[in-house]
Amino acid sequence: MSLAPRAVLVYRRTEYEELLARHGTHGQAAFFLSSRGRSIDEVARRHERTQQGLRDVAAAVPLTWRRSRVERADLDRFLFAPEDVVVVVGQDGLVANAAKYLSGQPVVGIDTDPGRNPGVLVRHRCADTAALLRTATATGSAVDALTMVEAVADDTQRLVALNEIYLGPPGHQTARYRLGPDTTEAPGEAQASSGVLVGTGTGATGWLRSLWLERGGNTPLPAPGDPRLLWFVREAWPSPATGTSLVSGELGRGQGLRLTVESDRIVVFGDGMESDALELTWGQSVRLGISATALRLVV
Repeated sequence: MSLAPRAVLVYRRTEYEELLARHGTHGQAAFFLSSRGRSIDEVARRHERTQQGLRDVAAAVPLTWRRSRVERADLDRFLFAPEDVVVVVGQDGLVANAAKYLSGQPVVGIDTDPGRNPGVLVRHRCADTAALLRTATATGSAVDALTMVEAVADDTQRLVALNEIYLGPPGHQTARYRLGPDTTEAPGEAQASSGVLVGTGTGATGWLRSLWLERGGNTPLPAPGDPRLLWFVREAWPSPATGTSLVSGELGRGQGLRLTVESDRIVVFGDGMESDALELTWGQSVRLGISATALRLVV
């Protein structure tokens, strides 16, 4: 007998909850903000809208389904199952945060604060939840398959991301490494920089776009579903021992970019989740390329 689907609601603590966690009570949080010329009222209203949205979404889950909730900070410890339907309730960035832990499960993005979020990934309203859940479990349901980027280290550690993967120093130091195509035995170009960014079409509206504009925008940005990545080296430093000839490029399906560490420590993290990063040290290498897994966003 097959299991009933499970709706997994992904959410994030609100600003109001973070203020209460820091200051203890509503009154103390209100005093803290007022001392800085701000009112807690709008923060509290956004909190209530988010809570009401979570209640509405939970109420729309069919009674025969199983259900669970996971907060953003606990995503790296939550075990998603193949039969899950993931319902992200909140901001666009929360979809990206969840995407790296999925393996093809359908994702429904619900915007609890229309007009405040761009709505690129959280495209729907709370009232649409019931219909979207039916769509997500229907055979041949309409989904957007969004390309993801992956980093695979030589010790088998693996990281995937929806927007971009950053490789660089953990602080403000300079990263030292060798960079080159994954198709040759050559060691690659020795470089010293503030890091390397490899991004997708979904990430082309954010960090990736800023680097693309800085370099003149000569290569067309990929669309979210395009099997194509762009990569950029940030602030490469020329010296007698380091070069700057390989500072940008693109990767198609099956192509890879290899980075070999030549400093004490380099971190690799995706979509701003620094708390869940790979750590590489001297002599280790990592391959960047298109992930075989795509984010299946219900339309």
